[in-house]
Amino acid sequence: MTTLKRLGFMLFCLLIFKQSYSQENIPLPEHPRPDFERSEWLNLNGNWAFEFDKNDEGEKTQWYKGTKKFTKTISVPFPWGSPLSGVKDEADIAWYSKSITIKPEWKGKRVFVTIGASDWKTTVWLDGKELGTHQGGYTPFSFELTNLKYGTKQNLVIRVDDKRRDFTLYGKQGYGNARGLWQTIYVEARGQNFLETLHFTPDVDKNQVKITAYLASPSSKDLDLNVEIGGNQKVSVHETFPKNTTEYSFIIPISSPRLWTLDDPYLYSATVKLGDDEVKSYFGMRKISTAYLPNTNYMYVALNNKPIYLQLALDQSYHPTGFYTFPSDEFMKNEILLARNIGLNGIRTHIKVDVPRKLYWADKLGVLVMSDLPNFWGEPDKNAQQESEYTLKEMIKRDYNHPAIFSWITFNETWGLKTKKEIDGKKQSIYLPETQKWVASVYRLAKSLDATRLVEDNSICCGAGHTETDINSWHEYLPGEGWEKHLKTIDENTFVGSEFHYEKGYKQTDVPNINSECGNVWGYEGSTGDVDWSWDYHRMINTFRKYPKIAGWLYTEHHDVINEWNGYFRFDRSEKETGVGELVEGMAIKDFHSDIYLSTGNEISRSVKPKEEVSVPLYLSVMTDKDLGKSLNLKIQLYGYDALGQKKSWGNTSKTIPYQAWSQKELEPLKLTMPDEKAVVIAALILEDNAGNIVHRNFTTFIIEGNSPTEITLLSGKKAKLINIEPKNFSDAHWSKKQWNVLNGAKVNGAGAGYFEYKIKVPTDANLANVISASFVAEVSAKQLFVKDLENSQIKNTDYMLGAKAEPSQNKNAYPMTDASRYPTAVSVKINGIFAGRYDLPNDPADHRGILSWHYQPQDRKLYEAGSYGYRLGVSIPQKALEQARLSGELVIRLEVDESLAGGLAIYGDKFGRYPMNPTVILVY
Repeated sequence: MTTLKRLGFMLFCLLIFKQSYSQENIPLPEHPRPDFERSEWLNLNGNWAFEFDKNDEGEKTQWYKGTKKFTKTISVPFPWGSPLSGVKDEADIAWYSKSITIKPEWKGKRVFVTIGASDWKTTVWLDGKELGTHQGGYTPFSFELTNLKYGTKQNLVIRVDDKRRDFTLYGKQGYGNARGLWQTIYVEARGQNFLETLHFTPDVDKNQVKITAYLASPSSKDLDLNVEIGGNQKVSVHETFPKNTTEYSFIIPISSPRLWTLDDPYLYSATVKLGDDEVKSYFGMRKISTAYLPNTNYMYVALNNKPIYLQLALDQSYHPTGFYTFPSDEFMKNEILLARNIGLNGIRTHIKVDVPRKLYWADKLGVLVMSDLPNFWGEPDKNAQQESEYTLKEMIKRDYNHPAIFSWITFNETWGLKTKKEIDGKKQSIYLPETQKWVASVYRLAKSLDATRLVEDNSICCGAGHTETDINSWHEYLPGEGWEKHLKTIDENTFVGSEFHYEKGYKQTDVPNINSECGNVWGYEGSTGDVDWSWDYHRMINTFRKYPKIAGWLYTEHHDVINEWNGYFRFDRSEKETGVGELVEGMAIKDFHSDIYLSTGNEISRSVKPKEEVSVPLYLSVMTDKDLGKSLNLKIQLYGYDALGQKKSWGNTSKTIPYQAWSQKELEPLKLTMPDEKAVVIAALILEDNAGNIVHRNFTTFIIEGNSPTEITLLSGKKAKLINIEPKNFSDAHWSKKQWNVLNGAKVNGAGAGYFEYKIKVPTDANLANVISASFVAEVSAKQLFVKDLENSQIKNTDYMLGAKAEPSQNKNAYPMTDASRYPTAVSVKINGIFAGRYDLPNDPADHRGILSWHYQPQDRKLYEAGSYGYRLGVSIPQKALEQARLSGELVIRLEVDESLAGGLAIYGDKFGRYPMNPTVILVY
């Protein structure tokens, strides 16, 4: 063989060799730990051979030896039973198998397999040799591959036992079980004396960072330790890790540090080399503490010594097809952006130790995180306590370097903390004093593991209280009108030394008071189901901003899950429509989260009389140190809809209001004069700085009540006679699925195909011969037959926390909120038997635009198609129909939906929907 041919052959072999070790097209190919990454690693995600072990016979028959052929294929790291895994949930025990080859270049290194998370008892074998067993469901673990054959295929086998145990931290896995491997599995080459953990503790007050390096076992000799920190001014440091120890700390000065903030979440890169082991990581120069809101004695959570008004979302961190596991890194990034883009400054990962790469994106994009310890659902026995404490230690160990995390929450709503006792012959679940002492000890354990963050002992609800805590948190779910009374109670009863919200023997210290779960979802009888959350949300946020002692709130929730539909976003993360952008030009959800906020108080709709002088309360809440001068300009715009659904403007005005950073004050009330007509009036409030930049938008509404007019001046200036009829006064109706009325006929519904027919008597003074033109107007929409409207559809007793399922519209209070999906219909109008037109109605919507549907709710902790509204339908009455009316003295108007687009029909009256009008005939002279 010639030299040239030999060289070509060698290059060909090298190419094939390299391709054999290349990453296949696998899910989640990125390194799972940007905060703890070695360069020599191999991702093992992708297809694995798989087998269920229903009878638990695999160990006895030695499946781990590789002689058993597994009949299924699973996509790792998706939990079995999730659609993305490719397998159903058929058993509590399952086995995985995959052929792996370790690069010859890794010789001289120690090679480990690391599993990011696997629930619950996981055992690993390589070529039949057991490497180790781990118990737990949320944190990473590693086993050394001690029987390696470099460059040769070897069989890696994993058995996972996920039988339900009362003491394991099951959390809310009823929404989708995290069964088996649910985070990335990989192998990596480490040094002989390798770094097990690295912790960076920044000190922004002293411009330094403390680095603590940990070994799994002590070295018999001193080791060279080199650190390189990236940034504008790179820093290189040499240290010696002393022998016979597993922990070593040292301090590195950071001159003129660039702080990690929400506006500038800067991350310092770090490379740490210990002997022949090297790890890349990062940290943020930031400080978490508490500080008083300036000019008050209200304690707040502080970032870099500046108070933060917390505006957070509860994040179940679930995916519809991956359950605990997200399908891509881009999806995790978007999860954080969704919160950030609507103006939130943080999330609370709920009852789940979240995926490290999602936390990385929170670090990278500047979104704060409250991190929950998952709960057990049994009683707080020894096993449950051990499992909780082990997982707490491991999650803090893993996530210590994430600057986004500002607090650890050890328990939630006393779940798992109550013990069944027989009292007076009855079994009761009691939060025992000894359990409370243990909860306090877990708080102290967390503080001993991480003194740089705040720790919450129990995110309280439902009558339980705090023990020892850094945050006086509380949960509450209420209808919109309930927030004024409740926040006033909180404001009056929380202070240093107070026993309010605390268990017996414990008292409030000087800590921030925050809401850590809120919304309307559980505030209504039997919860809400899928409903417009924006109306009650508007009232709630308006009220929170009146009470600065409460240092923030946390809305439930970021996204819908399988039986909760109160998210900002749907389960698939598609958007919901609030409608506020139509009510006030340019307004969005983000305006509810502005650091400068102008509140009109809890009431956002008020019944008034024509020409009434009204006084609108104004509360300015400034939660920023921005220097915007001494004043802001408030523009007030009055507009809305008259009794024919015509949009009108009733004038604009403006006024100057005082501004001061961090100020919280009640301003001079706004005086407004209502129009002299029946109408829905929107008072838009636009706050601008002195440069003309809009800093906040808000609005309140007024319902000018009165009888429906019989005469009106149209926008064209022409006079018109009006004949209106209430929606419930139809003369005939027939619907293929169902017909029913809402709130005594304020709205009438017909589902499927069918019609409503109205016989309208023409007044004797109408003089139809002189009519120039005639039309019929009404507010109408499609009408979907929801599950709640079916017979025997009531939800039975269910445990939602453990994943009981229900349809979004099954709850008796539900009326699904407007979103990207549409439910269209088409209505044909006949007048005196003459076809007048066919009109497409795009949807059956419900959101903030349904002002009247919200305003006239009875406020009995039930909802009656709240927020639903329609579209203004205008139909020209044919001349021939008018001629027949002159003879018969009546107009017979039929609104019909045929089978071709049988989306039903809803007709709204003057006290429902968005226009203050009944179906009306307009006669123009």
